[in-house]
Amino acid sequence: MIKRLIIAILLLGLVGGGIVGFNLFRSKMIAQFFATMTPAPVPVTVTEVEPINWMPGIEAIGTATAAQGTDLAVEAAGVVREIKFAANDRVEKGQVLVQIDDRQERADLDAAKAALDLAEITLKRAQELRDRGVSATTTLDTAEAEAISARSSVAKLAAALETKQLTAPFGGTIGIPQIEIGQFVTAGTTYATLQDRSHMRVDFSLSEQQAGMVTAGLPVTVTSEVGDLTLTGTVVGIEPKIDPNSRLVTIRADVPNAADQLTPGQFLRVRVDLPAEDGVIALPQTVVSSTLYGDSVYVVREEKTEGAEPSLVVRQVFVKLGRRSADLVEIREGLETGDKVVNAGQNRLSSGAPVTLADAPTGN
Repeated sequence: MIKRLIIAILLLGLVGGGIVGFNLFRSKMIAQFFATMTPAPVPVTVTEVEPINWMPGIEAIGTATAAQGTDLAVEAAGVVREIKFAANDRVEKGQVLVQIDDRQERADLDAAKAALDLAEITLKRAQELRDRGVSATTTLDTAEAEAISARSSVAKLAAALETKQLTAPFGGTIGIPQIEIGQFVTAGTTYATLQDRSHMRVDFSLSEQQAGMVTAGLPVTVTSEVGDLTLTGTVVGIEPKIDPNSRLVTIRADVPNAADQLTPGQFLRVRVDLPAEDGVIALPQTVVSSTLYGDSVYVVREEKTEGAEPSLVVRQVFVKLGRRSADLVEIREGLETGDKVVNAGQNRLSSGAPVTLADAPTGN
């Protein structure tokens, strides 16, 4: 009985040991297979590094303003008798726009002119009598003073009368009337906006560092958010001080707009074109991978291992980035002319992975 038990235990141990040994052998062979297996090359497309003519620029957000534009206001209180414009009319400089009731001022002016006529006659008689020697000097002095006073009264009333007739200070497009006929208005009441849209300005702000690179005369490109409108202009003014609140510098560009394509107050994207530079290495921003360890690209290189033919592999190369312009980024360090940089399929790559070129390398 004991003998049979011992034999059973030995058989059971032999079977169990065989199973364990087989599993260990299988695991070892699988690991060896994967360790020695050559992964299939990954197809990638590349961009060949070569120096280009770099067109640096500074981008900002701007607001369109008219070269001449203002809100027109009433100069003197009174009742509106006549409105001589309609919304969006094109008006000329000096054109009468609004007439305020001026009957009282006209009456006062007529009385002042009559008083002036009388003062002039009195002065003329006093001068004649003085020339004959039959009038005192004080009489002539009094007549001259009264004539001067009368002239001043006429000029004052004429100026007051002009404030009742509102005219366009410059030519442009006038907006919607803000007053009505018969309405009593006080001095300072806005009655319309007047904008000369034949030439437009664009105001935008830059940081102190960026503003230091901008000079008057540099070309500017403005783009609207609606309609894909693009216009060009030039920098005409740089604010000589930094805003203490925002720490930004205001820049003004002149943008010819004869076709009335911009509207005052319109939101615009602005790009200031800086002088071109030759021999700059720049690549599409999509080829750069950014991680906590830094910015890197994958470069395709031909490498040869012992006992095998040369093959293409990728190597992760860390780079130092510089300026950005549109979809390009400047590469300051890490790459050389002729390097082939992967521009698609980076998410499937690791450093040292074999690759094949999906198509012929293209220049940047």
